[in-house]
Amino acid sequence: MATVYLGLGSNLGDREKNLSTAIALLGQSAIVIQRASSIYQSAPVGPVAHQPDFYNLVLEIETALSPTVLLKCCQNIEEKMGRVRTTFKGPRIIDLDILLFENYACNFQNLIIPHPEMTSRAFVLKPLLELDPHLPDPRTGVSLAVHLDQAEMNQKIVRVKRLAAI
Repeated sequence: MATVYLGLGSNLGDREKNLSTAIALLGQSAIVIQRASSIYQSAPVGPVAHQPDFYNLVLEIETALSPTVLLKCCQNIEEKMGRVRTTFKGPRIIDLDILLFENYACNFQNLIIPHPEMTSRAFVLKPLLELDPHLPDPRTGVSLAVHLDQAEMNQKIVRVKRLAAI
């Protein structure tokens, strides 16, 4: 079993319910959810600035799935929940990203692990480091915490709450 960290985000509809639904669907696959971070709210990042704020959280999971099979599982959940990919970095009902997969690193056309933008995104780092403040970047061995101050200067993030149950 591999320890994996997944980033979840939603900025359409009932954002909290969308996160809870995605977690429930993940739990129905070959995934054991270990822990969930608090929910954090942040403004969108990227080329589509005029869209609702996101709710984000990070899950620590255990799985025997390979990284590519886990990616397909995440994409299937996004589709099942109604995600439509029409605008790059546009609004979405749910977004599931593989952030870290043990100490594994890959750079495939459709999958890059560790997530390539993770160290510049406060909405990823804050909940990830809430779960484990000592996580190293598998590429450098340096603690991911060194990136948080800079990321928070560039993006406001607010802790909203913990989910009622996972």
